[in-house]
Amino acid sequence: MKILVTGSAGFIGSHLTKYLLARGDEVIGLDNLNDYYDVNLKLARLEQFEGQASFRFVKLDLADRQGIADLFESEKFDKVVNLAAQAGVRYSLINPHAYIDSNIQGFVNILEGCRHNNIKHLVYASSSSVYGANTAMPFSVHDNVDHPLSLYAASKKSNELMAHTYSHLYGLPTTGLRFFTVYGPWGRPDMAMFLFAKAILAGEPIQVFNYGKMQRDFTYIDDIVEGVVRVLDRVAASNPDWSAEHPDPASSQAPCRIYNIGNNQPVELMYLIETLERALEKKAIKEMLPIQPGDVPETFADVDALVRDVGFKPETSIEHGVGRFVEWYRDFYGTDDCSI
Repeated sequence: MKILVTGSAGFIGSHLTKYLLARGDEVIGLDNLNDYYDVNLKLARLEQFEGQASFRFVKLDLADRQGIADLFESEKFDKVVNLAAQAGVRYSLINPHAYIDSNIQGFVNILEGCRHNNIKHLVYASSSSVYGANTAMPFSVHDNVDHPLSLYAASKKSNELMAHTYSHLYGLPTTGLRFFTVYGPWGRPDMAMFLFAKAILAGEPIQVFNYGKMQRDFTYIDDIVEGVVRVLDRVAASNPDWSAEHPDPASSQAPCRIYNIGNNQPVELMYLIETLERALEKKAIKEMLPIQPGDVPETFADVDALVRDVGFKPETSIEHGVGRFVEWYRDFYGTDDCSI
Protein backbone atom coordinates (compact mmCIF):
# COMPACT_ATOMS: atom_id res chain seq x y z
CA MET A 1 0.00 0.00 0.00
CA LYS A 2 0.94 3.64 -0.38
CA ILE A 3 0.47 5.24 3.02
CA LEU A 4 0.73 8.84 4.20
CA VAL A 5 2.12 9.08 7.73
CA THR A 6 1.87 12.60 9.12
CA GLY A 7 4.19 13.40 12.00
CA SER A 8 6.74 10.97 10.56
CA ALA A 9 9.62 12.73 12.33
CA GLY A 10 7.77 12.38 15.62
CA PHE A 11 8.04 9.68 18.26
CA ILE A 12 5.16 7.42 17.21
CA GLY A 13 5.32 8.42 13.55
CA SER A 14 8.96 7.40 13.10
CA HIS A 15 8.39 4.01 14.74
CA LEU A 16 5.29 3.42 12.60
CA THR A 17 7.17 4.42 9.44
CA LYS A 18 9.92 1.92 10.25
CA TYR A 19 7.36 -0.86 10.75
CA LEU A 20 5.47 -0.11 7.52
CA LEU A 21 8.65 0.08 5.45
CA ALA A 22 9.87 -3.24 6.91
CA ARG A 23 6.71 -4.99 5.77
CA GLY A 24 6.94 -3.58 2.26
CA ASP A 25 4.62 -0.58 2.19
CA GLU A 26 5.47 2.67 0.44
CA VAL A 27 5.45 5.56 2.91
CA ILE A 28 5.25 9.28 2.32
CA GLY A 29 6.27 10.92 5.59
CA LEU A 30 5.05 14.42 6.37
CA ASP A 31 6.26 16.69 9.17
CA ASN A 32 6.71 20.44 9.66
CA LEU A 33 9.80 19.91 11.88
CA ASN A 34 8.69 22.63 14.30
CA ASP A 35 10.77 23.59 17.33
CA TYR A 36 8.33 22.48 20.04
CA TYR A 37 11.23 20.26 21.08
CA ASP A 38 14.75 19.56 19.78
CA VAL A 39 14.64 19.46 15.98
CA ASN A 40 17.91 17.48 15.92
CA LEU A 41 16.11 14.55 17.54
CA LYS A 42 13.46 14.68 14.82
CA LEU A 43 16.12 14.77 12.12
CA ALA A 44 17.93 11.84 13.72
CA ARG A 45 14.71 9.82 13.59
CA LEU A 46 14.36 10.58 9.89
CA GLU A 47 17.97 9.57 9.22
CA GLN A 48 16.92 5.97 9.87
CA PHE A 49 15.08 6.00 6.53
CA GLU A 50 17.78 7.57 4.36
CA GLY A 51 18.44 5.63 1.19
CA GLN A 52 15.19 3.64 1.35
CA ALA A 53 13.52 3.87 -2.05
CA SER A 54 10.06 3.24 -0.61
CA PHE A 55 10.23 6.30 1.68
CA ARG A 56 9.98 9.97 0.79
CA PHE A 57 9.87 12.86 3.23
CA VAL A 58 7.77 15.98 2.68
CA LYS A 59 8.28 19.02 4.89
CA LEU A 60 4.82 20.56 5.17
CA ASP A 61 2.51 22.00 7.81
CA LEU A 62 -0.94 20.48 8.26
CA ALA A 63 -2.37 23.99 8.38
CA ASP A 64 -1.15 24.66 4.81
CA ARG A 65 -4.51 24.13 3.14
CA GLN A 66 -3.35 24.27 -0.47
CA GLY A 67 -0.17 22.34 0.23
CA ILE A 68 -2.09 19.45 1.79
CA ALA A 69 -4.65 19.46 -1.04
CA ASP A 70 -1.88 19.35 -3.65
CA LEU A 71 -0.07 16.52 -1.84
CA PHE A 72 -3.18 14.34 -1.75
CA GLU A 73 -3.97 15.09 -5.39
CA SER A 74 -0.49 14.24 -6.62
CA GLU A 75 0.28 11.17 -4.49
CA LYS A 76 -3.01 9.21 -4.54
CA PHE A 77 -2.55 7.46 -1.20
CA ASP A 78 -4.34 4.25 -0.31
CA LYS A 79 -4.52 4.98 3.42
CA VAL A 80 -3.59 7.77 5.82
CA VAL A 81 -2.32 7.72 9.41
CA ASN A 82 -2.55 11.19 10.94
CA LEU A 83 -0.18 11.45 13.90
CA ALA A 84 0.90 15.07 13.37
CA ALA A 85 -0.48 17.40 16.03
CA GLN A 86 0.52 19.98 18.56
CA ALA A 87 1.08 17.78 21.58
CA GLY A 88 1.28 18.46 25.30
CA VAL A 89 -1.33 19.19 27.95
CA ARG A 90 0.64 21.83 29.85
CA TYR A 91 1.83 23.67 26.72
CA SER A 92 -1.81 24.18 25.73
CA LEU A 93 -2.13 26.52 28.71
CA ILE A 94 0.66 28.69 27.28
CA ASN A 95 0.08 28.62 23.52
CA PRO A 96 -3.56 27.71 22.78
CA HIS A 97 -3.50 29.00 19.20
CA ALA A 98 -0.98 26.33 18.20
CA TYR A 99 -3.58 23.67 19.02
CA ILE A 100 -6.26 25.29 16.88
CA ASP A 101 -3.90 25.77 13.92
CA SER A 102 -2.55 22.22 13.93
CA ASN A 103 -5.15 20.03 15.60
CA ILE A 104 -8.31 21.66 14.25
CA GLN A 105 -7.42 23.50 11.02
CA GLY A 106 -4.79 20.92 10.15
CA PHE A 107 -7.14 18.01 10.77
CA VAL A 108 -9.91 19.39 8.57
CA ASN A 109 -7.33 19.73 5.79
CA ILE A 110 -6.51 16.03 6.21
CA LEU A 111 -10.21 15.13 6.18
CA GLU A 112 -10.75 17.13 3.01
CA GLY A 113 -7.77 15.45 1.38
CA CYS A 114 -9.20 12.04 2.25
CA ARG A 115 -12.69 12.98 1.10
CA HIS A 116 -11.63 14.17 -2.35
CA ASN A 117 -9.11 11.43 -3.09
CA ASN A 118 -10.92 8.17 -2.26
CA ILE A 119 -8.81 7.26 0.76
CA LYS A 120 -9.69 3.74 1.87
CA HIS A 121 -9.10 4.35 5.60
CA LEU A 122 -8.06 7.27 7.80
CA VAL A 123 -6.54 6.33 11.16
CA TYR A 124 -5.80 9.27 13.43
CA ALA A 125 -4.32 9.90 16.86
CA SER A 126 -6.70 10.85 19.61
CA SER A 127 -5.64 10.78 23.26
CA SER A 128 -6.50 9.41 26.69
CA SER A 129 -6.76 13.09 27.66
CA VAL A 130 -10.27 13.17 26.18
CA TYR A 131 -11.55 11.34 29.29
CA GLY A 132 -10.98 14.55 31.22
CA ALA A 133 -13.13 14.72 34.34
CA ASN A 134 -14.22 11.07 34.06
CA THR A 135 -13.44 9.07 37.19
CA ALA A 136 -14.96 5.66 36.36
CA MET A 137 -12.08 3.23 35.85
CA PRO A 138 -10.98 1.78 33.54
CA PHE A 139 -11.68 4.41 30.89
CA SER A 140 -14.00 2.86 28.31
CA VAL A 141 -14.58 3.95 24.71
CA HIS A 142 -18.27 3.52 25.48
CA ASP A 143 -18.15 6.31 28.10
CA ASN A 144 -19.27 9.86 27.45
CA VAL A 145 -16.24 12.18 27.14
CA ASP A 146 -17.76 15.66 27.11
CA HIS A 147 -15.74 17.20 29.96
CA PRO A 148 -12.14 17.81 28.79
CA LEU A 149 -9.73 19.49 31.23
CA SER A 150 -7.33 21.06 28.71
CA LEU A 151 -7.52 22.62 25.27
CA TYR A 152 -5.32 19.79 24.01
CA ALA A 153 -7.93 17.29 25.17
CA ALA A 154 -10.73 19.40 23.67
CA SER A 155 -8.91 19.49 20.32
CA LYS A 156 -8.60 15.70 20.29
CA LYS A 157 -12.26 15.25 21.17
CA SER A 158 -13.03 17.67 18.34
CA ASN A 159 -11.05 15.44 15.96
CA GLU A 160 -13.27 12.50 16.89
CA LEU A 161 -16.41 14.54 16.19
CA MET A 162 -15.03 15.88 12.91
CA ALA A 163 -14.03 12.39 11.75
CA HIS A 164 -17.49 11.04 12.55
CA THR A 165 -19.07 13.81 10.51
CA TYR A 166 -16.97 12.95 7.45
CA SER A 167 -17.72 9.25 7.92
CA HIS A 168 -21.43 10.07 8.04
CA LEU A 169 -21.55 12.57 5.17
CA TYR A 170 -19.06 11.05 2.74
CA GLY A 171 -18.69 7.41 3.78
CA LEU A 172 -15.02 7.93 4.70
CA PRO A 173 -13.88 5.09 6.99
CA THR A 174 -12.20 6.65 10.03
CA THR A 175 -10.71 5.18 13.21
CA GLY A 176 -9.56 7.24 16.17
CA LEU A 177 -6.99 5.83 18.59
CA ARG A 178 -6.81 7.08 22.15
CA PHE A 179 -3.17 6.58 23.12
CA PHE A 180 -2.24 6.19 26.79
CA THR A 181 1.12 7.71 27.90
CA VAL A 182 3.43 6.36 25.22
CA TYR A 183 7.12 5.85 26.10
CA GLY A 184 10.20 4.09 24.79
CA PRO A 185 13.28 4.65 22.58
CA TRP A 186 13.25 7.86 20.50
CA GLY A 187 10.66 9.30 22.92
CA ARG A 188 9.57 12.92 23.28
CA PRO A 189 11.85 15.14 25.42
CA ASP A 190 8.85 16.94 26.96
CA MET A 191 7.47 13.76 28.54
CA ALA A 192 8.14 12.49 32.05
CA MET A 193 10.34 9.50 31.19
CA PHE A 194 12.73 11.64 29.15
CA LEU A 195 12.73 14.57 31.59
CA PHE A 196 13.35 12.29 34.55
CA ALA A 197 16.21 10.39 32.90
CA LYS A 198 17.96 13.59 31.86
CA ALA A 199 17.64 15.18 35.31
CA ILE A 200 18.64 12.07 37.27
CA LEU A 201 21.79 11.55 35.21
CA ALA A 202 22.68 15.23 35.55
CA GLY A 203 22.13 15.16 39.33
CA GLU A 204 19.31 17.68 39.05
CA PRO A 205 15.91 17.54 40.82
CA ILE A 206 12.90 16.01 39.09
CA GLN A 207 9.45 17.53 39.48
CA VAL A 208 7.04 14.96 40.91
CA PHE A 209 3.50 16.26 40.46
CA ASN A 210 0.54 15.31 42.65
CA TYR A 211 3.17 14.35 45.26
CA GLY A 212 3.88 11.13 43.34
CA LYS A 213 0.31 9.84 43.62
CA MET A 214 -0.32 10.19 39.88
CA GLN A 215 -1.10 6.94 38.08
CA ARG A 216 -0.58 6.46 34.36
CA ASP A 217 -1.25 3.59 32.00
CA PHE A 218 2.26 3.71 30.50
CA THR A 219 2.24 2.03 27.08
CA TYR A 220 5.40 0.91 25.31
CA ILE A 221 5.96 2.24 21.79
CA ASP A 222 6.11 -1.21 20.11
CA ASP A 223 2.66 -2.01 21.50
CA ILE A 224 1.30 1.29 20.21
CA VAL A 225 2.65 0.65 16.71
CA GLU A 226 1.35 -2.92 16.62
CA GLY A 227 -2.09 -1.62 17.59
CA VAL A 228 -2.00 1.14 14.95
CA VAL A 229 -1.06 -1.27 12.17
CA ARG A 230 -3.68 -3.84 13.10
CA VAL A 231 -6.35 -1.14 13.14
CA LEU A 232 -5.07 0.36 9.87
CA ASP A 233 -5.42 -3.03 8.17
CA ARG A 234 -8.99 -3.47 9.42
CA VAL A 235 -10.98 -0.76 7.64
CA ALA A 236 -13.58 0.85 9.91
CA ALA A 237 -17.12 -0.40 9.32
CA SER A 238 -20.53 0.71 10.46
CA ASN A 239 -22.09 -0.92 13.51
CA PRO A 240 -25.36 -2.58 12.44
CA ASP A 241 -26.48 -2.74 16.07
CA TRP A 242 -25.95 0.98 16.73
CA SER A 243 -29.03 2.62 18.22
CA ALA A 244 -29.89 6.31 18.14
CA GLU A 245 -31.95 5.80 21.31
CA HIS A 246 -28.92 4.45 23.17
CA PRO A 247 -25.96 5.80 21.17
CA ASP A 248 -22.59 4.12 21.60
CA PRO A 249 -19.80 6.77 21.43
CA ALA A 250 -17.30 4.18 20.13
CA SER A 251 -19.13 3.30 16.91
CA SER A 252 -21.84 4.53 14.59
CA GLN A 253 -24.14 3.76 11.69
CA ALA A 254 -21.34 5.45 9.72
CA PRO A 255 -17.98 3.67 9.13
CA CYS A 256 -16.41 5.21 12.22
CA ARG A 257 -14.68 3.59 15.21
CA ILE A 258 -12.82 4.60 18.37
CA TYR A 259 -10.33 2.44 20.30
CA ASN A 260 -8.14 2.78 23.38
CA ILE A 261 -4.54 1.61 23.05
CA GLY A 262 -3.13 1.31 26.55
CA ASN A 263 -1.30 -1.21 28.70
CA ASN A 264 -4.41 -1.87 30.80
CA GLN A 265 -2.24 -1.72 33.94
CA PRO A 266 -1.76 1.70 35.60
CA VAL A 267 1.57 2.41 37.29
CA GLU A 268 2.02 4.89 40.13
CA LEU A 269 4.45 7.67 39.32
CA MET A 270 6.68 6.81 42.28
CA TYR A 271 7.05 3.22 41.03
CA LEU A 272 8.01 4.49 37.59
CA ILE A 273 10.69 6.67 39.20
CA GLU A 274 12.00 3.73 41.23
CA THR A 275 12.14 1.57 38.09
CA LEU A 276 14.01 4.32 36.25
CA GLU A 277 16.44 4.72 39.17
CA ARG A 278 17.25 1.00 39.05
CA ALA A 279 17.80 1.07 35.29
CA LEU A 280 20.01 4.18 35.53
CA GLU A 281 21.72 2.95 38.71
CA LYS A 282 21.31 6.40 40.21
CA LYS A 283 18.90 7.94 42.72
CA ALA A 284 16.59 10.82 41.84
CA ILE A 285 16.41 14.10 43.74
CA LYS A 286 12.67 14.65 44.06
CA GLU A 287 10.81 17.95 44.20
CA MET A 288 7.28 17.08 45.34
CA LEU A 289 4.62 19.34 43.82
CA PRO A 290 0.80 19.58 43.62
CA ILE A 291 -1.11 18.43 40.55
CA GLN A 292 -0.90 20.81 37.58
CA PRO A 293 -3.87 22.48 35.86
CA GLY A 294 -5.14 20.28 33.04
CA ASP A 295 -3.68 17.06 34.50
CA VAL A 296 -5.78 14.13 35.64
CA PRO A 297 -4.75 11.98 38.64
CA GLU A 298 -5.17 8.62 36.93
CA THR A 299 -5.50 6.97 33.52
CA PHE A 300 -6.45 3.34 32.92
CA ALA A 301 -7.37 1.93 29.51
CA ASP A 302 -10.17 -0.53 28.89
CA VAL A 303 -8.93 -2.34 25.76
CA ASP A 304 -11.72 -4.90 25.39
CA ALA A 305 -12.89 -3.41 22.07
CA LEU A 306 -9.35 -3.51 20.65
CA VAL A 307 -8.92 -7.14 21.70
CA ARG A 308 -12.31 -8.07 20.29
CA ASP A 309 -11.90 -6.40 16.91
CA VAL A 310 -8.19 -6.77 16.06
CA GLY A 311 -7.04 -9.45 18.50
CA PHE A 312 -4.33 -7.40 20.17
CA LYS A 313 -3.63 -6.39 23.76
CA PRO A 314 -0.52 -4.39 24.82
CA GLU A 315 1.47 -6.39 27.36
CA THR A 316 5.00 -4.92 27.66
CA SER A 317 5.90 -4.56 31.34
CA ILE A 318 7.08 -1.22 32.71
CA GLU A 319 10.34 -2.87 33.82
CA HIS A 320 11.14 -4.13 30.32
CA GLY A 321 10.04 -0.92 28.62
CA VAL A 322 12.03 1.36 30.93
CA GLY A 323 15.10 -0.84 30.46
CA ARG A 324 14.85 -0.53 26.68
CA PHE A 325 14.37 3.23 26.93
CA VAL A 326 17.44 3.65 29.14
CA GLU A 327 19.56 1.54 26.76
CA TRP A 328 18.58 3.79 23.85
CA TYR A 329 19.01 6.98 25.88
CA ARG A 330 22.57 6.15 26.96
CA ASP A 331 23.50 5.04 23.45
CA PHE A 332 21.99 8.08 21.69
CA TYR A 333 23.37 10.78 23.99
CA GLY A 334 26.60 8.97 24.71
CA THR A 335 27.49 10.41 28.14
CA ASP A 336 25.97 10.10 31.57
CA ASP A 337 25.11 13.78 31.86
CA CYS A 338 23.10 13.49 28.61
CA SER A 339 22.97 17.24 28.06
CA ILE A 340 20.77 18.39 25.18
